[in-house]
Amino acid sequence: MAQTLALFDLDGTLLPGDSDHAFGAFMVTLGWADAEVWQRRNDEFYAQYQAGRLDLAEYIAFATSVWRDRPPEEAAAAHARYMREVIEPMMHDSARQLVRQHLQAGHLCAMVTATNEFVTRPIAAAFELPHILAVNLQRDAQGRVTGAIEGVPTYQAGKIDRVEAWLAEQGLSLETFDDVVFYSDSTNDLPLLERVRTPIATNPTPALAAIARERGWRILNLFNT
Repeated sequence: MAQTLALFDLDGTLLPGDSDHAFGAFMVTLGWADAEVWQRRNDEFYAQYQAGRLDLAEYIAFATSVWRDRPPEEAAAAHARYMREVIEPMMHDSARQLVRQHLQAGHLCAMVTATNEFVTRPIAAAFELPHILAVNLQRDAQGRVTGAIEGVPTYQAGKIDRVEAWLAEQGLSLETFDDVVFYSDSTNDLPLLERVRTPIATNPTPALAAIARERGWRILNLFNT
């Protein structure tokens, strides 16, 4: 059994940007969303997230509205293009190597992100992370995304709930491991950072960097040249 659990936030942590906001901008690029009105609202939601006051349910309804009624094949093709044109250029070798080090050491690894599963599952796969805990999207009887959230979202304290539930499904708990490491850039993740044994402020925002220095947490900058 893996004696270390390694958890990775995504946006700002493994990527030097925000995959959710970038996906919205890409919808504008494709012409699926209004270049002025929709982009402005997307930017407003992003600012709310950065301030720690995002209404996630409202945002998910907004963010999925532009693609959820399109044929699944069309949405999948758009996402594949988004991966090639937007995400892959953002994936630094330093972030890939960080994940690889944990995997090669035999650690149990998972991405834990507040971005929805449609956007992030292919990104987790690109990082070769075997597990992902993301915001699950509710689907109707025909399997179509409704715009609502399914279950507990992986946002703020919800990340603790989801990690603990995921581990419990495997007969594990946070206390099972000799060490639990969590990499994050944001104060939105303070609940989980405070819960694990080894919190690592990764490319931290100024607010998180100040907290990390005060508490003696390690600070890791992956994208410095």
